[in-house]
Amino acid sequence: MKQSVWIPKQEQIEQSRLFSFMQKLGFDNWDDFYQYSIDDVGNFWDAVQKDMEIVWHENYQQVLDLNQGKAFPHWFVGGKINITINCLDRYVDDPKMRNQLALIWEGEDGKTIKYSYRDLLYEVNRFAKLLLQLGVGSSDRVLIYLPMIAENVIALLAIARIGAIAVPCFSGYKSVALQYRIKDCEAKVVITADGFWRRGKLIHMKDEVDKAIEHTTIEKVVVIKKLGCFIETNEARDVLWDTPVDQLPPAVPFITQADDPFMILYTSGNTSKPKGTVHTHAGFPIKSGFDAGYGMDVGTGDILFWSTDMGWMMGPWMVFGALMNGSTMLLYEGTPDYPTADQLWSIVEKHGVTHLGISPTIIRRLMKHGQSWLTTHDISSLRVFGSTGEPWTEDSWYWLFEQVGKKQVPIFNYAGGTEVSGGILSNVLIKPHVPCGFNSVLPGMDADIVDPSGASITQTIGELVIRQPWVGMTKGIWNNKARYLQGYWGKWKDVWEHGDWVSKVDGHWFTHGRSDDTIKIGGARLGPAELESILMRHHAVLEACAIGVPHKEKGESVICFVILHHISEIEDTSGIESELMNFVADKMGKVFRPKRVYIVPDLPKTKNGKILRSVVKASYLGEQLEDYATLEKSKAVEAIKQCRKS
Repeated sequence: MKQSVWIPKQEQIEQSRLFSFMQKLGFDNWDDFYQYSIDDVGNFWDAVQKDMEIVWHENYQQVLDLNQGKAFPHWFVGGKINITINCLDRYVDDPKMRNQLALIWEGEDGKTIKYSYRDLLYEVNRFAKLLLQLGVGSSDRVLIYLPMIAENVIALLAIARIGAIAVPCFSGYKSVALQYRIKDCEAKVVITADGFWRRGKLIHMKDEVDKAIEHTTIEKVVVIKKLGCFIETNEARDVLWDTPVDQLPPAVPFITQADDPFMILYTSGNTSKPKGTVHTHAGFPIKSGFDAGYGMDVGTGDILFWSTDMGWMMGPWMVFGALMNGSTMLLYEGTPDYPTADQLWSIVEKHGVTHLGISPTIIRRLMKHGQSWLTTHDISSLRVFGSTGEPWTEDSWYWLFEQVGKKQVPIFNYAGGTEVSGGILSNVLIKPHVPCGFNSVLPGMDADIVDPSGASITQTIGELVIRQPWVGMTKGIWNNKARYLQGYWGKWKDVWEHGDWVSKVDGHWFTHGRSDDTIKIGGARLGPAELESILMRHHAVLEACAIGVPHKEKGESVICFVILHHISEIEDTSGIESELMNFVADKMGKVFRPKRVYIVPDLPKTKNGKILRSVVKASYLGEQLEDYATLEKSKAVEAIKQCRKS
């Protein structure tokens, strides 16, 4: 049993927005409140939207309609809304809020731009008028392929404002990945930039778009001249972001049905094409706003900064998590340890960040730079750390909690997904926290752990499932109903299969990686995260990745890749590799002894630091990367390819 290491003070509990909401509904006890939230999910989410003071153009007649089954719920039936009114207009109409900061942007060179709520609404309206002039109408799809700049947020909101559908994409994609998304959603317009700097290297974006849009439905390309570098232009197709629109009529918000789509977010599987999860005006923004505002306690005057990309779920989550709660989002167009190792802490100090979202991988990367970088910055503004994307190791969790947070700042561990619009498991701030775990399921999420037959289990690892629909649940996969039903509802009747291995011990939940990453060795099933956590207990290992590769007799064998703390100081790496193989066998049993352990200088990761096991496996096996073509010639991928040849 793990001991609680962070325990909220009674004053902290009573001042939290979550506890205030509980009391409004007549609850002082967390367990009773959570049970209420899943006994009648319709009634619960009705109470949530009222407490969030959601602005409706027309009120709904029914909270939840399940006539088409749990896979296809209808929320807020008859209600009409445009989510940008809830993010912008209602604050601009309030004299106390209109000049509050809505968005801070900082570039890799330190340049900073700030937008009040009034400024942001002005920019959203301006760009919405340009989109209308370009012929974009309700339900048209508009692809966003931009770095983490303010225009990324402005574009997302402007598209929603006119009733169109935004398709945010990862800024590191190459043309192959972009073209798949363009063709799948039949996008009409692409918004891009000439390029941006990343770790001192120029990344060309417009060139990738030009290659991607050949033989597609794209009619116009909106270009931001961010760097002023040379780009090929097509006068009939390309339009500049700052094209004058003063003479155009105002962009009046397009009023939509509550469950009309406003965004498609693509999520990548390990063995199949990316799938476009569909999100609605009254779904994603309310769920992400609730999780941020009530789970993470983000509110007016707070500054929320999540190290991510707008192409990943946490990018739009940050936008709506901040704006739905009248707070400020911070976008940083760069990486946490460049140009110097203290870049992240410098940003926190400079802008007074209160809520900082990071991944365990980022923390492990920062750990290797030591603690001296922390001592030169005042980061006392921090109230909450956020964490998502992967399981923690205890050493990295404790480093963040003890060395950075001085045992005073709680870690809001948060697990969910793109299809969820936010989280399933979390560390709510009114209950004690244990290292690496989650102290609860989020309210309104009827989660359970099941065995292969679908029966509930305890005290052992099983599949994470959800038994009832929730606000924010994807409306489906774009143009692929069969894939949606098979992928999430196909294993057990009326039960959502999330795809994560989890366990529950003494009331605390723990994640063990994706179930579709599962390695099967002679009938034994193993989550790669378990292997990786064992490897990272070794004093020499900084990061680890485990994959399963085909084996004629066993079905699969284990291959591991590790980054060492001080690789330059170790001459005989073969000895370390053998030592690590035996180390795993000693801790887990001989059956799980890796076939090989390779030492590599780096591993392929997302921008927010999550290791891409699917890319590691495809690179090692010589398979086409497809969705991550941008990484095809990276040093990390090349190193893994060389491992196979050795």
